[in-house]
Amino acid sequence: MTTETSKIHQKKSLRLVDRAMADLRRGLAVVITSKEQDALVLSTEMAFDAEVEALEKLSGNKASLAVTSHRANILHIKPTGDKTIRIRIEDWMDAPLMRALADATHDLDQPFRGPFTRLKGFVSEAYHGSIKLSKLARLLPSAIVCELEAGTGETLARDHDLVAVSTEDIFNYDEYSAFQLHPVASAWVPLQGSENTHIQSFRPIDGGIEHLAILIGDPNRHEPVLARLHSECFTGDLIGSLKCDCGEQLRGAIKAIADEGSGVILYLAQEGRGIGLINKFRAYKLQKDGFDTIDSNERLGFDADERVFRPAAEMLRHLGFDKVRLMTNNPEKVEGLERCGISITERVTHKFPSNSHNELYLATKRKKSGHYL
Repeated sequence: MTTETSKIHQKKSLRLVDRAMADLRRGLAVVITSKEQDALVLSTEMAFDAEVEALEKLSGNKASLAVTSHRANILHIKPTGDKTIRIRIEDWMDAPLMRALADATHDLDQPFRGPFTRLKGFVSEAYHGSIKLSKLARLLPSAIVCELEAGTGETLARDHDLVAVSTEDIFNYDEYSAFQLHPVASAWVPLQGSENTHIQSFRPIDGGIEHLAILIGDPNRHEPVLARLHSECFTGDLIGSLKCDCGEQLRGAIKAIADEGSGVILYLAQEGRGIGLINKFRAYKLQKDGFDTIDSNERLGFDADERVFRPAAEMLRHLGFDKVRLMTNNPEKVEGLERCGISITERVTHKFPSNSHNELYLATKRKKSGHYL
């Protein structure tokens, strides 16, 4: 496949996944195709009884509930070694109950649910794809799935005006989206702490949320650049939440880079370690109930950290940087960038004092995620 042909393929793939994400968020069904099996899928979070009934009627098969192994563990369902667990939908399980099963914020309100029956046997890629697509759509990682015979999904989608997307496209989405990032608008924006600042925006080809590069001073492209990867944090960065140290890290990085003379902050659209703002609020509710930040994400069905580093690596390349002095306390950021071909010549410590609201948060990052705090 030539470079140009590859780009065309990636653009088509991104459009299909983007349309599928949008339909899931609207409560519409999508078709997921794979080599072993196709599937008709609804987001559990957006499902109602009428939609589930229509899903089963259209597919001709009984629906099952797909959740992650993290979420299944909370529901007292034995692990199988698979990342996705299939649960039989019993006659007494209506859509409101299934929505509640997907949302951990209801756990303490309804502690005596179940028992639930795990469906045994092979878990096809279509089920794994339904979870990944839900995550990409910033929905809870759970889906209502009706199985289809392999090779029939595209015809069903065409006949019923549904989006059909392959598991290959879904699982390549993060990489393809990053590879297709391109610079758009830029502007001089004097900041408190650094008046000599330009912001360069990057947009994925599917029209998704933009990432930003905050360029302070005029960094030398022939030397390792002082840089920070900063995942957007509405609560910490914008309204001064005391539950995290994000705002302090952002403003501290601007000042530290300005004091050094030049550098770059990559402001990445990966709210809540990649789970999205609404799900971060759900995690906050669980933290109020006594769970730490990692336990909260996993109770919701997510991994402890859902962020990807390819967008940051591609932004750095667009800006002309391939060697970085990285401001971070997170070893995974160092490893993640290096896996994407960026050389980290130095890890620069970047930490701030805790307060009474974020002591547990910082302690959890140190103990469970290996942060240098």
